[in-house]
Amino acid sequence: MNKRMTPFEKRRQRVRVALRRKAGDRPRLSIHRTGRHIYAQVIDDKKGSTIASASTLDKDAKAKSGANVDAAAEVGKLVAERATKAGVKRVVFDRGAFLFHGRVKALADAARDGGLEF
Repeated sequence: MNKRMTPFEKRRQRVRVALRRKAGDRPRLSIHRTGRHIYAQVIDDKKGSTIASASTLDKDAKAKSGANVDAAAEVGKLVAERATKAGVKRVVFDRGAFLFHGRVKALADAARDGGLEF
């Protein structure tokens, strides 16, 4: 049975394939954005495990709303802090099917400022 992929899934796969070529042995900083929240996690694909994660649902996130640029920046700082605590400095950024602007860019910039290299 053929499974048709939505355009969102096609974009996600396209980005993921390009990342696998570049990544080497680095873990990937994967993000997911919804209308209300933003989620980020550092994933080790070789082991299949999550090293660090953060979202606007965390108690440590101080943002009042999870759907704005300030909240995304807070999540970026949190995930960078948790990843460096776990011993990860270099990651590859997986934006998924989301365009690199707005909340996604704010999260990436905050993670860079927090000490992650990508």
